[in-house]
Amino acid sequence: MTPTTATATATATVQFVDTPDGPFGILADDQGRVLASGWTSDVDTLVARLTPSLRPDPASIEPGELAAADAVRAYYAGDVTAIDEVEVVQRGGEFHQRAWIALREITPGSPLSYQEFAAALGRPTAVRAAASACARNAPALFVPCHRVLRTDGTMGGFAWGVPVKRSLLARESAAS
Repeated sequence: MTPTTATATATATVQFVDTPDGPFGILADDQGRVLASGWTSDVDTLVARLTPSLRPDPASIEPGELAAADAVRAYYAGDVTAIDEVEVVQRGGEFHQRAWIALREITPGSPLSYQEFAAALGRPTAVRAAASACARNAPALFVPCHRVLRTDGTMGGFAWGVPVKRSLLARESAAS
């Protein structure tokens, strides 16, 4: 599913799901499209991941049920492709938009290095830009930036911690 570019949402829904890697928060717009997600139980942490133009008014964020939560549960139950069709919204330049689409095309269990990822984007020398796209990725898991590793194969950074990244990659490797 292609990320959608949009403006700030008038209302937003938040839902938290218990996972083996800890609580997983999902912040979605009024159409159920994921704006931000990650391993936290704090709404403010999710909102802080968003570019300012996508941040909902804090007073508009209400708890609720999201279809994306079902995809998270299915992912953790072993269907690592369950996250693929969840619609997300991100805002960024043309390179970042292409990178976020490309992240969703990386096969579970077959991570790429940042160098391979940059090459897949048609810019083999843009390793730092490729890493920046991963770092600015707000809807984690649904846009699987955890599937990109350092050139030497080590984990590298991950906004939600290297132990979570290691767990996700092990889960995907076992499922493939």
